[in-house]
Amino acid sequence: MRSPESELDALREQDLHRQPGHLASPPGREVSAGGDQLLSFASNDYLGLATSAELKAAAAAATEAYGTGAAASRLLYGATPPHRLLEQRAAEFFGKGAALTFASGYAAAVGTMSSLLRKGDTAIIDKRCHASIIDGARLSGATLRVFPHNHTGKLERLLRSAAAASPPDGRVLVATESVFSMDGDTAPLDEICHLKSQSGALLLVDEAHALGLRGPGGRRLAHELGLASEVDLIMATFGKSAGSAGGCIAASPAWVELLANRARSFIYSTAPPPAQAAAAAAALDIIGSDAGDALREQLRGNADRLASALGLTPPAAAIMPIVLGEERRALDAARSLREAGLLVPAIRHPTVARGSARLRVTLTAAHTSADIGRLAGALGGLLGKGEAARLADT
Repeated sequence: MRSPESELDALREQDLHRQPGHLASPPGREVSAGGDQLLSFASNDYLGLATSAELKAAAAAATEAYGTGAAASRLLYGATPPHRLLEQRAAEFFGKGAALTFASGYAAAVGTMSSLLRKGDTAIIDKRCHASIIDGARLSGATLRVFPHNHTGKLERLLRSAAAASPPDGRVLVATESVFSMDGDTAPLDEICHLKSQSGALLLVDEAHALGLRGPGGRRLAHELGLASEVDLIMATFGKSAGSAGGCIAASPAWVELLANRARSFIYSTAPPPAQAAAAAAALDIIGSDAGDALREQLRGNADRLASALGLTPPAAAIMPIVLGEERRALDAARSLREAGLLVPAIRHPTVARGSARLRVTLTAAHTSADIGRLAGALGGLLGKGEAARLADT
C-alpha cells in the first residue's frame, strides 16, 4: 500500500506540492500573511466588497436576528428570510424566474450537473471549465464529451453526434464559463448559443468571474451580449465580486424546483449561515447600483494601466495570466515577487495543463495607480523585454 508520505514526496519532486497560506488580516489590497505585509494581487474580491461597511452591517444584522448557523438542511428545517431574500434578488438580478442557493460554488456545480443528467444523457464541456462542472458530469453517469477551449467547430460536431445517439427522453447539456478563471478570456457565447438553439441542447453558463464585472449593472456577460434568454441555467458564486460566499443556480421555476428535489449537495447539506445570505443579497444591490458602476470603472482603469505598462491586451474582466511554462519557473517567480512585497500566486497542474504554469494576477477596484505601477515594475524586471514581447504576441 502506498503511504501518504510517498505521494507527498512525489508531489514535491514535480514542484506540485501545495500548502495553504496563513492570513492574519481581512482580505484587501494589503494583507498580512506569514508575518509579511504584502500588496495582494491574489484575491477574487474584485470590487472590494468583502470588507465593505454595507456587507458587514447586513451580516451583523442577520446574525443578531437569526443566529450564527442555519441548524439543518433547508428541506428538513426551512429557509430563513435572508435565504429567501437572496434567492429572490438573484432571480431578479439574473433575469430568471427562480434561483436556488448552495453552500458553495462547487456544491452548486456538482449538485446541478449530477442531478440534471443521468446515464444516456450527454454533457459537452469546454476543456477549461471549472473542475466542479467536470466532477458533477462524471458523477451523473452521463456520457462526458470535452471540446478544446472555445473551439465551436468541435462543439458543433459533438452536438451532432450527441443528438444522433440520444434516446427520445435524453438530455444534452453544454457547459461553459463566460470568463475563464485561469485564462481570463471569454467564451464565444453568441456562437455557442446559436449552436445550442439549432441542436435543442440545454446550456449552462458559469458566470462566476463575470458577475459584477460584465454587462449593464454587472449582471453578467450573457446579459451584455443580449443572450440572457438563450441561457437555460446560470451558475454564479457569491464568493468573488459579491464579497460573501455560496453558489447559485438561476433558471426557470421548474428547473429550480427539480434541483431542490434532486441535487444531493443541496438536500444533504446544512444551509449556509443567514449572515452569508444577507451579505450576498446586499452585494447584489451594490453591484447593480451607481456605486457598482463606479467600482467597475475603477477596476477597468487598473486593468488598462497594467496591460499598457506590460504591452499586453487588457483582460476581459480582472484576471491577467502570465504564462511561464514550467512549474519551477512559476514558483520561483512568485517567490521573487513575494520577496518584493507582492502576493501573486503561482498556478500549476492540475489547475492548468502541464507546461502552462503561470502567475495569476487578479486586479481589484481597491488597487491604486501606485499599486499598479509597483506591480508593473516588478513584473517587467522579472520578465525582461523579450519575455514581455513574447507574452504580448501570445
